[in-house]
Amino acid sequence: MVVAHHLFELALDDATLEGDLLMPEQPMGIVVFAHGSGSSRFSPRNQQVARFLADQGLAALLFDLLTPDENVIDERTRALRFDIDLISRRLIGVVDRVSQASETRHLGIGLFGASTGAAAALIAAAARPERVRAVVSRGGRADLAGDHLGSVQAPTLLLVGENDPTVLRLNELARQRIPGRCELVVVPGATHLFEEPGTLEAVQEHAARWLLRYL
Repeated sequence: MVVAHHLFELALDDATLEGDLLMPEQPMGIVVFAHGSGSSRFSPRNQQVARFLADQGLAALLFDLLTPDENVIDERTRALRFDIDLISRRLIGVVDRVSQASETRHLGIGLFGASTGAAAALIAAAARPERVRAVVSRGGRADLAGDHLGSVQAPTLLLVGENDPTVLRLNELARQRIPGRCELVVVPGATHLFEEPGTLEAVQEHAARWLLRYL
C-alpha cells in the first residue's frame, strides 16, 4: 500500500518550496524528482514514474524547484527555467532536508532528473556524494552540469530517446566525463518527451532496475 501525503515545506533564502511524497509501507530508499524546464510536481509523466517506483518499494518525492509565480511562462520568468545554478542549489537543499527529516533520514537517496532537472541532479550528486547514491536522467540535459560532471561518483543512468538525436549526442559526451559508473540506454522509438506508446513504461522499468540496485 502506498500513502500519498504532503511531506513538508522547505523555506530557503529566496523561496518556500513544496513537495508531495509517495511512501510505501517499508521503503527501500527514496527518489527525489527534479523536474525539467516549465514542469512541476504535477507532471503526468513524472507522476506515472513515481507511482511505479513506489509500487516497487521506493519512496518518491515530487518536489517543485520553482515557486508557482516563478513557473509562470512569461518574459520575466523564462530565464529561471534554465537557471541551472538556482535549481541545483535548491535541489541540494531538498537533499539535505530529506537527509534530516524524521520520515526519510534513514533512507538512501536517489535523484531522478528530466530535461534541465537532470543537470541539477548531477550537480547535487557531485555536491553531496555521501548522500546521493544513484542518479537517473530521462531525456536529460546532462551536459548543462558542465565541470561538475567530473565530480559525479554516484552510479548514473542516462535514458535517451532513439529519435532525440541532439540530446543523445550531448548525453554521449557527458557520459565520457562522468568518472563514476555511468550507463547510457537508448529507448527505441522514443522522442524527447517519451510520449510514444510504451516508451515511458520502458523508462520506469530501467529506472526501477537502477535505483533498486543502488538504493
